Amino acid sequence: MLMAAASVSGQQASSADTAKPAAPAPQAAATPAPDSTAPKKPVRPKEDWSALPLERSGLDSTRIGAAQIAKWDKGDFTEELLRLEWRHGDVIDLYVLRPKGVEKPPAILYLYDYLNDYDRFRDDGWGKRVTKGGFAAVGFISAVSMDRIHMPRPLKEWFVSELQESLGSSAHDVQMILNYLDKRGDIDMSRIGMFGQGSGASVAVLAAAADPRIKTLDLFNAWGDWPDWLKESPIVPDNERPNYLKPEFLAKVANLDPAHYLPELKSRNVRIEYILDDDTNPKSARDTMLAAAPKNFDIARYKTIAEHARFYRANGLSGWIKSQLQPGTSPTAAQTSSSSPAAGIASNQP
Repeated sequence: MLMAAASVSGQQASSADTAKPAAPAPQAAATPAPDSTAPKKPVRPKEDWSALPLERSGLDSTRIGAAQIAKWDKGDFTEELLRLEWRHGDVIDLYVLRPKGVEKPPAILYLYDYLNDYDRFRDDGWGKRVTKGGFAAVGFISAVSMDRIHMPRPLKEWFVSELQESLGSSAHDVQMILNYLDKRGDIDMSRIGMFGQGSGASVAVLAAAADPRIKTLDLFNAWGDWPDWLKESPIVPDNERPNYLKPEFLAKVANLDPAHYLPELKSRNVRIEYILDDDTNPKSARDTMLAAAPKNFDIARYKTIAEHARFYRANGLSGWIKSQLQPGTSPTAAQTSSSSPAAGIASNQP
């Protein structure tokens, strides 16, 4: 009897539960109307590496983040390490060396080959030489090279594999650095020169073609004529070379060939130096670059690396560019003979 009652009671309870009306489903919160007064997150435009001038690059030429990391007194000059940024996640270390006793010195930008890092700019001997004569020196490294290759970028990517980005971004960097120097107010922006080596010389040509503030160029072993250079230069690994000879790769860098822009620089002071037995620049590519150079360019050809080393030890590299940045200097009027380096190179320079 108790069991039957319990069974009936259980059935009643079950029936009661079943008959209970379901709880109403929760309603989704109403989406608030957009607040037209709230600040909108800026849309970051994609950088156009094929467009050399900043105004067509997609970069905001006024957006320069700059922080001074350190400043050192080196006796005859001061040295600053600054961190600049105008692309998210791509910080550029910039070294600015200024001679003492000169309120607004002319400045020379130094961009070495893609394999060079910042060590040269930290060397006190280099700093003393580049600032000698009352000149400021500005050192940095190119895009997609050395310390500027970091996660999330795959480490297999390098300057040549991303040649369009490397050249375009670096040419934009030069112009942004000039904007920063102009904003500082302690550099004579009417007398700006640039020394470039290898890949750095290629970038210097592109930057100068886009920015008339660069009055003088010293180009050492400049890369150029991309179809031949990519086909023959030993810098390109054989297992990667086929990728860089594909029409789609060559099309991306066709508008970034320094050989196309050299004729546009005939109103500037330009020196081109080549070591003839340095096979990193194939003869066909080197000949194309030299053929594109206006007749008023100063051309220096060194037969061997040893010959160049002798001239380097005796004369250095920045004496010529400093002489061209003196007030009233006009573009050089004559080429140098093929058997001797350019004349007028000052001694004891880097």
